[in-house]
Amino acid sequence: MKPENAIEVKDVTKSFKVYLDKGRTLKELALFSKRRKSTNRVVLDGISFDVEIGEAVALIGHNGCGKSTTLKLLTKIMYPDSGTIEMRGRVSSLIELGAGFHPDMSGRENIYINASIFGLTKKEIDDRLDDIINFSELWDFIDNPVRTYSSGMYMRLAFAIAINVNADILLIDEILAVGDANFQAKCYGRMQELKRSGVTIVLVTHDMNTVKSFCSKAIWINKGKIVTQGKSSDVVDTYLAYMNNQRILAINEERRRQMELAGLPADGVKKNDPAERKDPVTMDPTAKHFGNQKAVIRSCELLNHELKPVDALYPEEKFYLRFDYQINEPMDELIFGMGIYTLDGLWIFGTNTRLCDVKVNTKGKTEGTVYFESNPLWLMGGEYILQCSIIEADTTPCDYYNEYMKITVVKRWNEAGIIHYETKWYEQ
Repeated sequence: MKPENAIEVKDVTKSFKVYLDKGRTLKELALFSKRRKSTNRVVLDGISFDVEIGEAVALIGHNGCGKSTTLKLLTKIMYPDSGTIEMRGRVSSLIELGAGFHPDMSGRENIYINASIFGLTKKEIDDRLDDIINFSELWDFIDNPVRTYSSGMYMRLAFAIAINVNADILLIDEILAVGDANFQAKCYGRMQELKRSGVTIVLVTHDMNTVKSFCSKAIWINKGKIVTQGKSSDVVDTYLAYMNNQRILAINEERRRQMELAGLPADGVKKNDPAERKDPVTMDPTAKHFGNQKAVIRSCELLNHELKPVDALYPEEKFYLRFDYQINEPMDELIFGMGIYTLDGLWIFGTNTRLCDVKVNTKGKTEGTVYFESNPLWLMGGEYILQCSIIEADTTPCDYYNEYMKITVVKRWNEAGIIHYETKWYEQ
């Protein structure tokens, strides 16, 4: 292995034999032997990637693309058909809720069993027992059988054990989707601490905001192959554009099917009127601007507190956004959204008309204007990215700009960070 790497995956393949109707009993095997047909399903097809020591990496992709299989190969729950996987250091994993827990044993007993699987000695577990119980917040339930736990309590205990084994590599598979909001925030805070301490983290998740904000690198897997890997914000943008494209294609296909069932031409227009024909919408998966163009943003202007167009703001001033839009296909309602990001993709703020309980009625309209009004954001001086969008009521993107323009905030203070606070120092 290269000295800077914690994980090296080289040309790994993995396939599974899938039975169409597999007999479970001796009688079924004897009487219905012809039903034992199977297909070989390739889940991973020659993937290769490296993860550096202390790096946080996300595996992203649609359900069934091979993300969880990759994580299970890294934990050695299963082994590849070909290729090699090399890892440096102690590995801790959260693959499935309560994996390795015995339902009839208490939470305390399962701590010893589960932690020993990760390689801890009894003395090491004794030393960390209180930390595990305190983090899980299961003081009143720790001596109850875990079969009496809710899924959230399972997750609390499993996560508390995994982060207290002093692992060099932490593997997590979508487990943080379970649990209340406070505990999720606590888990993410702890993961940030582990990241800062140099722990290598590989995360499987469908939360793209987490990928952008927490992970420095993302790997997009599709149909068992790596499509692209690199800076998390760039990979996420490419992936989201592709997924929206797939959604639009599915909508177009359903419309064609409905037209055919109704006895109409598949494209919904008369075949002798080519001027009216419209091809299904497609998008460049690598674009930072995508949508079905049923409604488009003619312009999105940044206005200062005097409602004058500007490209720079003072951090302490109120500002506005003016959306001028055009409707190309009749729609009763549209949702307008905006977001502000740092240049490296950290999401500072975002909202839309639906989240604010504002309904933009566009019935019978072909164009219009919508204003967004904001109190001062108190940002530190520098450049920021404005995201703006129009989406349909069913959340299908019409006109979506990941990077519409850059906004300059005039520098006012010599502090560090992103947000300014009114503070003072004094001696007593």
